[in-house]
Amino acid sequence: MAHINPYITFNGNCEEAFNFYKSIFGGEFGFVGRFKDMPPQEGYTMPEADANKIMHISLPIGYTALMGSDTGGEWASGHTVGNNITISLNPDSKEEADRVFGALSEGGNATMPMADTFWGDYFGMCTDRFAINWMISFHTNPQ
Repeated sequence: MAHINPYITFNGNCEEAFNFYKSIFGGEFGFVGRFKDMPPQEGYTMPEADANKIMHISLPIGYTALMGSDTGGEWASGHTVGNNITISLNPDSKEEADRVFGALSEGGNATMPMADTFWGDYFGMCTDRFAINWMISFHTNPQ
C-alpha cells in the first residue's frame, strides 16, 4: 500500500523550522540535503545565497515522515503563503509510480518528469488539474 507524507516548503528557514519540529516530536532526521549537494546543472549557476539552504529534509513521525525544503528563485514558482504544501507519495513499485504520476499529471503540469535521481530514488513532480502539488518517489534502495 502506498503512503503519503506532508511536504512543506519554506523561504530560507526550513532548517530552523525542522529543528523546532524535532524538538517537539523527537527522533532523528532521515535525510538532510543542501542545494550545494546537487550536481552542477548545465546553464545554471546556483546563487551563493542558496547553497546552504535545505534541498530536502525528512523527520520520521510515527509511520510517516514530515518532509520539507527551502524554496526561492526559480523553485518558488507557484509557491505563496498558504500554498506551500506538496503531497509526497511513495508507491510500492516503479510501475505504480509511473501509473500514479501519469494519472495525476493528466490535465495538469508535469513539472519534473519521472526519472532516476542522483540520490537513488525514481522521482517526479507534477501539479494536478486542481492545482495540487505532488511528488512521486519510488525508493529504489529502501533502507
